[in-house]
Amino acid sequence: MRRPVEPPAASSRLVLRRATREDVDRVLEIEKEGFLHPWSRELVERELDHAWSALLLAEDGVGGPVVGYIVFWVVHDEVHVLNVAAAVAARRRGVGRSLMEAAEGEGRRRGARLSTLEVRRSNEAAIALYRAMGYRQVGIRPNYYAEEREDAIVMVKTLG
Repeated sequence: MRRPVEPPAASSRLVLRRATREDVDRVLEIEKEGFLHPWSRELVERELDHAWSALLLAEDGVGGPVVGYIVFWVVHDEVHVLNVAAAVAARRRGVGRSLMEAAEGEGRRRGARLSTLEVRRSNEAAIALYRAMGYRQVGIRPNYYAEEREDAIVMVKTLG
């Protein structure tokens, strides 16, 4: 039985900001909620140190709880999304879409013309979101998620 879904949050309620080291614990909590093999503290902290990497958070209102995050790189003319997740309680409220749009927007401002990502073949909800946002499948990475021997679908979007 599916849980009732709250109506989508108005995008104006979400506040996006850059993550700091003080936010790592919350990012790890969301990771553990959403992924069978969550990122380690070391991986998350490393992304905070790279000049080409960005870790954005979505808060539910100004100063509200962190309900999602995205990690992406901007390298040359490309945005590469490494990870995006919404807290279980905040899913289907536009958090993922807002974070993806923010990454694309930052990429455009920095001269990116393309956005790429890999997604688990079994993650139908994410694939549907990415397609709705204009991403298209361009390839498969066999056994990309080695722990489960699951393929990744490679998706690309041209940024206008």
